Amino acid sequence: MSDDPDDNKIEAALSAEPLSRAIGERYLTYALSTIMHRALPDARDGLKPVHRRIPTS
Repeated sequence: MSDDPDDNKIEAALSAEPLSRAIGERYLTYALSTIMHRALPDARDGLKPVHRRIPTS
């Protein structure tokens, strides 16, 4: 490792957050994204993305 003070600040910032909190925040972000993109109907036609797909035979 180098003796650069910026490297020490980065290491401190990366290890300062508890794992359970980091996982919780990232899961919440993922869950909200999933709800917005999959579960809510589109305002234009009222269809969810799964209903808009064209079935292939």
